[in-house]
Amino acid sequence: MASYSLSRNPGSSWTPIQNKQFERALALYDKDTPDRWQNVAQAVEGKSADEVKRHYEVLVKDLDHIESGRIPVPNYKSGGNGSSIQVNSAGF
Repeated sequence: MASYSLSRNPGSSWTPIQNKQFERALALYDKDTPDRWQNVAQAVEGKSADEVKRHYEVLVKDLDHIESGRIPVPNYKSGGNGSSIQVNSAGF
């Protein structure tokens, strides 16, 4: 998932695999987890605790901008056969 702010920061390159690892780690380690960012970093290949914490902060800022209407939510078009995009509870 490349967001508006993340895509504008060329110094922070994240692969789709790293983003998926990040998402899964956030689901495991909530805000009350001791050493949260160290745990998340261990789950994300090639990223430090500082990098995953910055990535999270940018994500939160992006969500705030979307929810406040400053960045429009994308209007995904349906598939060519008239079907819409389906996402299950796991985000797939």
